[in-house]
Amino acid sequence: MQSGTIRVDLHGMNCTQAQAAVDAALRRAGGSVYRLEVIHGFHGGTQLRDMVRRVYGRHPKVRRLELGLNQGSTTLVLREY
Repeated sequence: MQSGTIRVDLHGMNCTQAQAAVDAALRRAGGSVYRLEVIHGFHGGTQLRDMVRRVYGRHPKVRRLELGLNQGSTTLVLREY
C-alpha cells in the first residue's frame, strides 16, 4: 500500500517519455497518496520542467502545483492532508 508521496525521477528522459512516466504515476496513485514529487532537473535545461508545469498545472487530478526552493522539482498536489 502506498501512502503520502510518490517520487518520479525524469532524469534522462525526453518530454514524451517523461509525460508517460508521470501519467503512469498518476494512475498508480491510490487514495492514500497526497503528492507526486516530480524530479525533472534544472541544470540540463528547462524542457522537462516547463512541460510538467504546463501539462499538469491543468490536469484534472492535480489540485495545484508547489514550486519549492529547489528549481529541479515540482510537486503535484493531488489532495490536501
